[in-house]
Amino acid sequence: MARRKENKVDLSSFDQAGARVFDNPLVTEVSDSYLEYAFSVIHSRALPDARDGLKPVHRRILWSMYEQGYRPERGHVKSARIVGDTMGKYHPHGDTAIYDAMVRLAQDFSLNVPLIDGHGNFGSPDDGPAASRYTEARMSREAMLLVGELGEDTVDVEPNYDGSLTQPTVLPAAFPNLLVNGASGIAVGMATNMIPHNLAEVVSAARWLINHPDATLDKLMEFVPGPDLPTGGVLLGLDEVRRAYETGRGVVRMRGKVEIGPIEGSRGRQAITVVELPYGVGAEKVIAAITNEVTKTKRLTGIADVKDLTDRESGTRLVVECKVGVNPQALLADLYRLTPLEQSFGVNNLVLVDGQPRTLGLKALLEVFLAHRYEVVTRRTSYRRRKRQERLHLVDGLLIALLDIDEVVRLIRGSDDAQAAKDGLMSRFGLSDIQATYILDTPLRRLTKFDRIELEAEQERLRAEIAELSKILDDERVLKKVVSDELAAVVKQFSTERRTTLVDGDLKEVLAASAPAGPLEVADDPCQVILSATGLVARTAAESEESSEGRRRNGRVKHDTVRAIAHSTARGRVLLLTSAGRAFKVDVLPLPVLPEQAGTVSLRGGMSAAELVPLAAGETVVGLAPLGGQAEGSPGLALGTRQGAVKICSPEWPVRSDEFEVIGLRDGDEVVGATWLTDGTETLTFVTSEASLLRFPAGLVRPQGLKGGGMAGINLPAGARVAFFGAVRTDDPGHGEPMVVTSTGATVKVTPFKAYPAKGRATGGVRAHRFLKGETDVAVAWVGPRPVGATATGDPVELPTADPRRDGSGFAVMLGPTVVGHLIERD
Repeated sequence: MARRKENKVDLSSFDQAGARVFDNPLVTEVSDSYLEYAFSVIHSRALPDARDGLKPVHRRILWSMYEQGYRPERGHVKSARIVGDTMGKYHPHGDTAIYDAMVRLAQDFSLNVPLIDGHGNFGSPDDGPAASRYTEARMSREAMLLVGELGEDTVDVEPNYDGSLTQPTVLPAAFPNLLVNGASGIAVGMATNMIPHNLAEVVSAARWLINHPDATLDKLMEFVPGPDLPTGGVLLGLDEVRRAYETGRGVVRMRGKVEIGPIEGSRGRQAITVVELPYGVGAEKVIAAITNEVTKTKRLTGIADVKDLTDRESGTRLVVECKVGVNPQALLADLYRLTPLEQSFGVNNLVLVDGQPRTLGLKALLEVFLAHRYEVVTRRTSYRRRKRQERLHLVDGLLIALLDIDEVVRLIRGSDDAQAAKDGLMSRFGLSDIQATYILDTPLRRLTKFDRIELEAEQERLRAEIAELSKILDDERVLKKVVSDELAAVVKQFSTERRTTLVDGDLKEVLAASAPAGPLEVADDPCQVILSATGLVARTAAESEESSEGRRRNGRVKHDTVRAIAHSTARGRVLLLTSAGRAFKVDVLPLPVLPEQAGTVSLRGGMSAAELVPLAAGETVVGLAPLGGQAEGSPGLALGTRQGAVKICSPEWPVRSDEFEVIGLRDGDEVVGATWLTDGTETLTFVTSEASLLRFPAGLVRPQGLKGGGMAGINLPAGARVAFFGAVRTDDPGHGEPMVVTSTGATVKVTPFKAYPAKGRATGGVRAHRFLKGETDVAVAWVGPRPVGATATGDPVELPTADPRRDGSGFAVMLGPTVVGHLIERD
């Protein structure tokens, strides 16, 4: 773009004051003036330089602070002082514009690597900063990487606006600031909008490019998989990111990061907690959009309340409370669609290269930065070598003088004046003008024998340093290694973990896949909560009794086995019972719904119990129990412990507490089984590690309160333990005949439950498995209808056919770590 040229006109005259007047057409004058203005805005205000990633105003702020000494090791100074110095010396624009630019350099939510260490209120995504007279600032440690080499002739300088001072045309920039911190600006007829990236990832790509100049974009994206925003969040559709990296233009989609969970003490209500917001979006902006959509447009429903609990300790916490029965996933989809919780970022990598605006992709941006670093390091090395050569020249002269110091002294004393002495030294010892002058200026105390030793050591050191610096200047490979090593040192000192989560794939496909199925309002229909043998918890979809009966007759389990089932409703709650004797009230609605295809249910779609309740080390979930109407008419919860105790806990749960104990355990004891009793006619069953099975009616156990420790359930010989406890129904042929499954790890045995006679509580039971040579105890045992086996990872295992002998040794089946349960049942 050319600057305005003087127009040649035919008609000219002089006014009465003697000034020359040009007669110029209006169209030409306006066009030329606008071009001058446009060039000034593009080159001197709006677009960043591709080398240091800074606009002129930012560069002048940092240069002014560096020149005035406002560095990290010194105290903060008033921002107004910095603004005044910058405006008076280098940037002849308004103080508001300078302060706004300075504030952005200090905001950790705007830049990945803030260049100014601010003290005071420097604003938030929603609010502006305090006035410059109230805030203080100094350069950050990272900013010193941009300006630290300015005193070594690394970059060109130019006059300031009035020619009284000089300023750098670009900063040395020891890291790719443009890619790391991004930039935005609006010029005349063009604009730039660059997205931030992770420092360590960008530097890794740059170092790879140093040694592999022909690297492809896909290879560079192995180091820089996508943008990394200061506010974190989620970035969708990496296919569009790749297009932006290739062409310099693209549109990426940002989302806030959320957590979904129950509201404490709300009896089933859920909350969506936003913990990370999209880049450039504040919590107040989201709240305002929600309020507008709820109260005015009525397009957003299902929200009970919105609270902003953000603070410095916990960070961003924007809580959106759902109404009772609202599916939080469906509500979240509406929030993404109707509020700034999901935003687009239009990438436009328009930068200045050699003073000209150009749109560059990722590789080109890295190449421009590396070319700049090569030039900076080359000029810095030349400067350092020159300084050492000049010092070596002086040291050589001093050593020459010290070799014949007496003659030097006589020559100087015999000279008429300083000029004569200098000429004499030059002619007598072959010294240069600079050497002779330095010797004359050196005090006699610097010409001792000890100083000669120091000078000889300095001479050797200078020669070695000059040789090392010459290698950098003479060998391009050494130069590249120096640049690469310096970039690695920057990462080692200032790198941070990635904040933004990347979701790969085409943007449209990702958005379609993330849209939740199902209505916003969830009906409070009956469903079942299922605990798998590997510790996964899920629920079945609410459905009619007719379809439930069909599932009961035809249902099959794919992966894992069922350990416990509790009947509830979609908006209800259930109890999770743990091996430590604790119970947790858990909402049913947030549990994942088991997928079903052709009558087959996969339990791998469940949620780990550790994600639902705070389990201690070694504590596991061992059972489920219903709450509410489904629990009516039951005598309570049957519990069996590792040491052989049994308890029926009365269903009198605390109303105000979501966590409580259901049994008082002895030291070293734990719950091995917890089963909900429907009417008290069940048969309680123990299986021990030494292969004894004891069954007795549940009516023999008197119900106790929460604090009770139970009573003796089975007598255990020394060293034995309980391997299984449960409640079994023998009068329900619709669910199949109860079977006993025992496994030693090497052999597995399946026996009809009716083969074992009932005995009294607190007795020893009967033999359930005859051990073969080398077998010492029962590793796995289970009693119930429709038995199925699975490995500890949930893969199905075929069990042997039933053996009518209750004390048989079973079949040799190498199952390894095995869990046993039953098929999913719905009725």
